[in-house]
Amino acid sequence: MITARTKLSHLSLAIALSIATSGCNTQAESSAISQPKDAVAEANDFLAKAETDLAALSIEQNRAEWIYSNFITEDTAALAASVAERQTATSVQLATQAANYVNLDLDSASQRKLNILRSSLVLPAPLDPAKNAELANISAQLNGLYGKGKYCFEDGRCLTQPQLSGIMGESKDPAQLLEVWKGWRDIAKPMRPLFEREVELANEGAKDLGYANLSELWRSQYDMKPDEFSAELDRLWGQVEPLYESLHCYVRGELNEQYGDDVAPNNGPIPAHLLGNMWAQQWGNIYDSVAPDNADPGYDVTELLAKQGYDEHKMVKQAESFFTSLGFEPLPDTFWSRSLFVQPEDRDVVCHASAWDLDNLDDIRIKMCIQKTAEDFTVIHHELGHNFYQRAYKEQPFIFKNSANDGFHEAIGDTVALSITPNYLKQIGLLDEVPDASKDIGLLLKQALDKVAFLPFGLMIDQWRWKVFSGEITPEQYNQAWWELREKYQGVKSPITRDESDFDPGAKYHVPGNVPYTRYFLAHILQFQFHKALCDVAGDKGPVHRCSIYGNKEAGAKLNTMLEMGQSQPWPEALAVVTGNKGMDATAVLDYFAPLKVWLDDQNKSANRQCGW
Repeated sequence: MITARTKLSHLSLAIALSIATSGCNTQAESSAISQPKDAVAEANDFLAKAETDLAALSIEQNRAEWIYSNFITEDTAALAASVAERQTATSVQLATQAANYVNLDLDSASQRKLNILRSSLVLPAPLDPAKNAELANISAQLNGLYGKGKYCFEDGRCLTQPQLSGIMGESKDPAQLLEVWKGWRDIAKPMRPLFEREVELANEGAKDLGYANLSELWRSQYDMKPDEFSAELDRLWGQVEPLYESLHCYVRGELNEQYGDDVAPNNGPIPAHLLGNMWAQQWGNIYDSVAPDNADPGYDVTELLAKQGYDEHKMVKQAESFFTSLGFEPLPDTFWSRSLFVQPEDRDVVCHASAWDLDNLDDIRIKMCIQKTAEDFTVIHHELGHNFYQRAYKEQPFIFKNSANDGFHEAIGDTVALSITPNYLKQIGLLDEVPDASKDIGLLLKQALDKVAFLPFGLMIDQWRWKVFSGEITPEQYNQAWWELREKYQGVKSPITRDESDFDPGAKYHVPGNVPYTRYFLAHILQFQFHKALCDVAGDKGPVHRCSIYGNKEAGAKLNTMLEMGQSQPWPEALAVVTGNKGMDATAVLDYFAPLKVWLDDQNKSANRQCGW
């Protein structure tokens, strides 16, 4: 997933290493009870200083990390680690102090800041210093096992995860796909005991903070009660499940025709190694295998970019013009002089696309090794979505310089990308004529293989983790429960027998890396809700999948109003600014893919396929 480098992401990671309990009976709490007015003043002074200190440290840390990412050496790594350590220590100290003021009668903004300081957690460490150190060590070991993971073939080639994923995306040989699929999962087996102990320690830390377990803590970060948030996710999934089932049924039938019953049965769950992705989370790589014969829209954006003489800089300029057409101010000169667009020939850099906000004001940048392709043309629009969001909330207090919830930042970038339609391509001179509606099915199918196929995967990762954290899934059931949930939500199964000597969850980075995943499910719902609402504001009367808000300043003003709020209000308030509704709703997903749903159902019916698993 492509992410923005936001300030509170640093804060979350820092506090996650250690935090003091909110339940201890400290002298400050006693003082707060006996002298509330003094305590309120003290709390506000604390918040003011905390924001000043964290803002200053964030700038130093961002610059160190930027240098490290662009000049990878042992020295730059040491400098980045050093400032990160200081930022961690400061954040832990401030979070400890914040716990002293939680029961005071503060104004809503101050109370919200305290809650963010205390609840932006991933792995809350126990108070015991030895256990704190043990948790940090385990976390580092898990990251190292994943980062260093390789699978070695009999011919002596040892490939990394990105290289193995390349094979998964290109090969049509089921035996090779199975070998790569199994080989990568072998790297996760040593993680199992480490992960089990990590859960024990983090649960202890969560209890020190007054939560029942880490599941309750993670689910408490969405301006809702934890159980209400879980119910909300179930409701959203219920809305999109019929669309997913139709796509699943169609894809399973096409794979059966390609591979036959022995490899790809025409009923039940789909074997996970056949879907073009190491984790079967997105299926776009098998589009050519399942696309209808007349799906070609008649143009190739990569070829159009070359024909029109687009280089890396011009691609970014065009993406910027999308935002300025909506009424946003152009990017600052420093963006163009300080960003990285092309992979240098003289040094190693981190090429993964990312958007950066270095000074919490106007020093916004992107860092990516741009390829002159259709995919990267979309990615650039997505990344600038992060940058314009970052600049929009620059006037907010430091703690509110973030998206309304962790799904919003990703959703905004993807909302913009949904406007890269044939109509948009024609408006900017890349395309001479917009294909007629008969070509829409191919375009929608390609989108659905990535966006609709992802939805159940985006949901089940944390469904599994939350059950592990709560004890509903015991260590003796880790792998069994993983595959039960994958079958329940995705209709996907392991291609070979797996047992409890395996630890297949560890083969997905976000599990050993302790990165919450529900944000990506939310982003895949929100982006369509935002897109449809903005198309309505723009007065577009056509099919929503053909709409582009390019050039519509009314839609841009509505979007900017929400972006400027940052995290200063609960996310339902921010959502309502654009959509007029305080609730997340997947109806827009169904509207967007409505023509495809009709087509998929017709295809499945004519082939007499029995859908479901």
